[in-house]
Amino acid sequence: MFDRIREDIAAIRERDPAARSVLEVVTCYPGLHAIVLHRFANACWRRGWRWSGRVVSQMGRFLTGIEIHPGATLGRRVFIDHGMGVVIGETAEIGDDCTIYQGVTLGGTSLTRGAKRHPTLERGVIVGAGAKVLGSFTVGANAKIGSNAVVVKPVPAGGTAVGNPARIVMPAVPKPKTDARDGFCAYGITPNADDPVSLAIHGLIDHASKQSLRTDEIVAALERLGARVEALHGVDGVDGATLVDLKRMCSAMDGETRGVERQL
Repeated sequence: MFDRIREDIAAIRERDPAARSVLEVVTCYPGLHAIVLHRFANACWRRGWRWSGRVVSQMGRFLTGIEIHPGATLGRRVFIDHGMGVVIGETAEIGDDCTIYQGVTLGGTSLTRGAKRHPTLERGVIVGAGAKVLGSFTVGANAKIGSNAVVVKPVPAGGTAVGNPARIVMPAVPKPKTDARDGFCAYGITPNADDPVSLAIHGLIDHASKQSLRTDEIVAALERLGARVEALHGVDGVDGATLVDLKRMCSAMDGETRGVERQL
């Protein structure tokens, strides 16, 4: 047990620059306290002492603000940062080296008693603050869940999920780690992790703006052309029928252009 606690303390100091000493981590980090208490609760649960496990779990919830069901499975070096409001369900499984921030819910959507109802986080997953991971699916190794994302379907290994409902916004290519801090992204924030829907909307807005400018240029050109048509009055070789045809053409083109402008 003490070896596991030493591992937990070392993991916290690696991933949190605010952790200045072992004493500070042991006395001031509720995530560590919640995990230690959960190990007692889980031991009771596995031995069939269900009520005792729930009592220990409730004590941990009261002391830390972190609710971990005694039936949940936690791996090694799991770090719950800040932790207030974290809820981890009965059949949730959390792999080694995972990081979970405050306000995270690993919840279930099924009411079937005894079934696997909660998500599985594989090794190295980072779940940002306020994220909700709901269902009995798997979040692949080294995946990242952005803050406030609502994840309701599997996330590939190495992918990043953002939004509500969450979408995968980075290639699902796991990055090999040579050090515990390599590739670590606090709160699941990664480069180029913009929501694809947001990018598409901004692209449409930019396109509409460019079309509006182009339309203004066309209207100005038509106005100049109309002035030239008026100037043709009295010019030798240009009869009245020709002028009428040119004016009709200008009017038709101007009407179509203004119709397109109204649609934009």
